Amino acid sequence: MATSAGGGGRGRGSVERLPSGSLRVKVYAGEDPVTGKRHYLSEVVPAGPRAAAAAEKVRTRLLAQVDERRNPRTRTSVDALLERYLDVTDVGEVTRRSYEGFIRNHISPALGKLSVSALDVEHLDRFYGQLRACRHRCQGRATVDHRTAQTHECDDRCRPHRCTPMGVSGIRQIHWILSGALARAVRWRWIAINPAELASPPAAPVAKPQPPSSAAAARILTAAAEEEPMWGVVVWLVMTTGLRRGELCALRREDVDLDAGVLTVGRSKSDIAAVGLKDTKTHQQRRIAIEPQTVDVLRSHFASQDEVAARLAVRLGPDAFVFSYSPEAGRPMNPSGVTHRYGRLVDRLGIRTTLHKLRHYNATELISAGVCPAS
Repeated sequence: MATSAGGGGRGRGSVERLPSGSLRVKVYAGEDPVTGKRHYLSEVVPAGPRAAAAAEKVRTRLLAQVDERRNPRTRTSVDALLERYLDVTDVGEVTRRSYEGFIRNHISPALGKLSVSALDVEHLDRFYGQLRACRHRCQGRATVDHRTAQTHECDDRCRPHRCTPMGVSGIRQIHWILSGALARAVRWRWIAINPAELASPPAAPVAKPQPPSSAAAARILTAAAEEEPMWGVVVWLVMTTGLRRGELCALRREDVDLDAGVLTVGRSKSDIAAVGLKDTKTHQQRRIAIEPQTVDVLRSHFASQDEVAARLAVRLGPDAFVFSYSPEAGRPMNPSGVTHRYGRLVDRLGIRTTLHKLRHYNATELISAGVCPAS
């Protein structure tokens, strides 16, 4: 039976006696900003001669927590914190755009209006749980996935919503964004603790690389070379060096020392045209030794490039890109274009693999040969 708590606080909160004799204290804490449901704080006090007095102390403490949330030390919203965080955090342009997309599409609609001081661990755990169920956080509501957000007449492109869970990687990136922003809020003394440190994002999946077999790799390489000689060299170089696609596209002739048999990797090509060339993923320069067969492949490739350029009275200098669709080799290939072309190639061959897995193939071959692959 529930009874209204006595004493101050104008009767806020309730105390319910359970069949075991214990007392359950319950205090209304407002509407949950993530789910839209009424939210209560509750705590059970064990039965005993001083249970009533202990329950009153618990009620007072829970009411203080609620009042702290409703009248926080700072009323700055999560949206405002994230905007300030992006102003001061030091990340590359590609990473920044990724952060902005996660904030705009997922974090802001769910948590943006909430006060930073009111954000707690439960809010974050509920939010991550909803994303694991559906990236649009539909919560089981029957909705329609419209072809556009603008006013329109629905047609067969506007279909009943089907839940698509957000991947573990996406949720973890959202968690790192919130964790970083809340850490700044602690440093700025807006809040006392960082609730993201106690939240439970999904664990990182165990890596299960599945590189193509030697036979499949040979088929892929042969088909690429038959499709176009330069494309064959692209696939060969990824397969033998483990270069990332952006690093491959950013290679210039000055980075290739054929006499010494060494590639110097110090840049990466971004998918974003406005960014162009940037640091490598590790922000470090590295040198990769290439075997004589790869040296011969690159010599032949450079000779073909020079021949095409000579027909147009163009001389390729040390700043010419190793892989380019322009005769003067002044524009690098686009990393996304390389990925898509490789995908079409392996689909045609009926081989289920990706360009990134060629890095795993290279590492596997090196390990089999007793060599530690470069990072």
